[in-house]
Amino acid sequence: MNRYTINLSEVGAEDGPLVGGKNASLGEMIQNLDTLGVQVPGGFATTSEAFHMYLAANGLTQKIADQLEATDVEEISELTRAGMNIRTWILGAEMPDELHAGITKAYREL
Repeated sequence: MNRYTINLSEVGAEDGPLVGGKNASLGEMIQNLDTLGVQVPGGFATTSEAFHMYLAANGLTQKIADQLEATDVEEISELTRAGMNIRTWILGAEMPDELHAGITKAYREL
């Protein structure tokens, strides 16, 4: 594992905060179903640290917090608008070189 990726065979149910629930479940399947003859494709997950680094490197951490603070969560239209704004910011941001290198390395090792 580098700071930004981890092999799915190394994660389990307890790693949800690190890699998300679906990736943790895949890790559980890889670890527990192989002995039963069920093949689960391997792979790697990006970590929560990678996500937070991506946000911070693009100046989005506070921007997202400010957007959420200003949003009336009782108003669906405001929640929808805030979600669209945040999604646009995240998708439009640049991949930091260090994160790109970590993901590329994990992909090549795969």
